[in-house]
Amino acid sequence: MTMVQEIEKLLNDYRAWLKDKTTLREVDGSWVEITTPYLDRHNDALQIYARRENGGYVLTDDRYTIHDLESSGCNLNTEKRQDLLKMTLNGFGVRLNDEALEVRATLDNFPLRKHNLIQAMLAVNDLFYLAKPVVESLFFENVIEWLEANEIRYTPKAKLTGASGYDHLFDFVIPKSGKKQPERIVQALNRPTRDTAESFILAWLDTRQVRPPDSRAYAVLNDMEQPVSGGVIDAFRNYRIDPVPWSRRGEVVTELAA
Repeated sequence: MTMVQEIEKLLNDYRAWLKDKTTLREVDGSWVEITTPYLDRHNDALQIYARRENGGYVLTDDRYTIHDLESSGCNLNTEKRQDLLKMTLNGFGVRLNDEALEVRATLDNFPLRKHNLIQAMLAVNDLFYLAKPVVESLFFENVIEWLEANEIRYTPKAKLTGASGYDHLFDFVIPKSGKKQPERIVQALNRPTRDTAESFILAWLDTRQVRPPDSRAYAVLNDMEQPVSGGVIDAFRNYRIDPVPWSRRGEVVTELAA
């Protein structure tokens, strides 16, 4: 089996899993509750809600993402965090409507818009969730400061379209630098768990097929609170993604700054 055939099989398996694990339930007559196989940090399945409106559809998380973060002690009211929230949502084409994450869809683009809403929920949750209330800065902010301190050029929150036609939002894209280094995709994982690792791996597998063949991907892993499991490290290496524990970030400065 060639690498292309292997990746095609993985993507087909992913689509079948997504279809089999999605359930629907009518709520209050006009809304349909969509339970997805994606898990939040409580290991609960993410749910979104859809209804017809003005010849199309509106999809919403019914304020779940923001309210869950606030109830966990994560304050989103600072200017910097509001800017990060807006930048993340804009990358997926999602708007904030009275603390609800919301998108509008047509019959033709419903699957893509549903995908964007779910990915935005996961991205916002992972971006802002702090393991302990006493932590003063976000991991994403730490990565930005590190990149800039080492004069590493980057484009933040870059949306790339994969072979499937779905968009994927990556934290940083470092452009090709002549003949020194190829294009580099960098993802900052505040919670490097099996679920967050699989999400990045699938996004990269889909995107890699339509990027320059020498493009590389890096997963910067927050190990400040606890070590990253060997299973997560091995999963990234198996799919040719370079795992970079935060405590060892100095080892990749040269290849990212080139």
